[in-house]
Amino acid sequence: MSTVDVRAAVFTGPNQPLEIQDLSISAEPGANEVLVKLAASGVCHSDLHALDGEWETPAPMVLGHEGAGVVVAVGSEVRDLDIDDHVILSWTPSCQKCEFCVSGRPVLCQLANETAYRHVFFDGKTRLSAGSQEVKSFLAVGSFGDHAMVPASAAIKIRKDAPLAQAALVGCAVTTGIGAVVNTAEMEPGSTVLVVGCGGVGLNVVQGARLAGARQIIVADISKDKLELGRTFGATHAINSKENDLVEAVLELTGGRGVDYAFEAIGLPFTIEACYEAVRRGGTAVVVGQVADGVKISIDPFVMSDQEKRLIGSNYGSSRQSIDFPKIIDLYMEGLVDLDSMITDRIALDDVNEAFDEMRQGRGIRSVIEY
Repeated sequence: MSTVDVRAAVFTGPNQPLEIQDLSISAEPGANEVLVKLAASGVCHSDLHALDGEWETPAPMVLGHEGAGVVVAVGSEVRDLDIDDHVILSWTPSCQKCEFCVSGRPVLCQLANETAYRHVFFDGKTRLSAGSQEVKSFLAVGSFGDHAMVPASAAIKIRKDAPLAQAALVGCAVTTGIGAVVNTAEMEPGSTVLVVGCGGVGLNVVQGARLAGARQIIVADISKDKLELGRTFGATHAINSKENDLVEAVLELTGGRGVDYAFEAIGLPFTIEACYEAVRRGGTAVVVGQVADGVKISIDPFVMSDQEKRLIGSNYGSSRQSIDFPKIIDLYMEGLVDLDSMITDRIALDDVNEAFDEMRQGRGIRSVIEY
């Protein structure tokens, strides 16, 4: 069996730097799989959760889940993808058969939950190897490698005139943020919105709120630079939550009413609780950020029932990737979504550990590995 050499950043254990290694992958995809030559991969905070031991993560494994590239081989039963197609990778490959998939909720796919979320393919196996040792792919993607084998449903075809470095970000942060507003919350035009956290996801929540016609978009962060970025992406007001009580500041900006919608895009218990407190009677707080393993929150259930407040979760922006990815790319190409400003550093694969150091210090929005 012929193979393809893969140069990849490999997770060998928590709190250890990623190791750049030469791996192998089959040159012949399975019947419903495609081989993609990666052009770019975003460096996402979810990868940092794994790297820093906040999520239980098996090793060895190629991290990365926010990628885009070009199809170089297709399986025998793949009908909607061809060699040379440009694709964005999705970290929730869908079986297209379970009740969630057929009802339009592929991010909840039962088979993906049982396999991709355990970093293996639908058959329970891996595709990468280092000699005789199997190497897993993070969320069955592994975009910190210059090639990736993925289920065909995880490769979403896009127009060829879109730049792939920007397109890679649609594979996670952009879709997660915009989708949380448009798909999960189904926000009405004219709403008031709070966004806590001005990182890659939070800034795209801001873009989603702007696209959906919010009349007031309040951003909160402890970084003055990130608050300024929030304004750049469309926020109307900014709160430095290091210097101000977040809930009190929101109430002041909304005439004591609270916001219609609050989106938590960090993944911390006290900011989730603050978002819930900051919404009005009948309002909705949306948990978008990913928390470390074992984190719990505390809310008053009487307030929930008495004031009919809603606390809901959003996974991957409740997206239908085959529809939402191309749509977001079209919005970008028409100047309605800003992907260019999301990229603060373009790096080589060898610089990935330094990119995580920058992330730990709260610098920049997105580092993008270009292969």
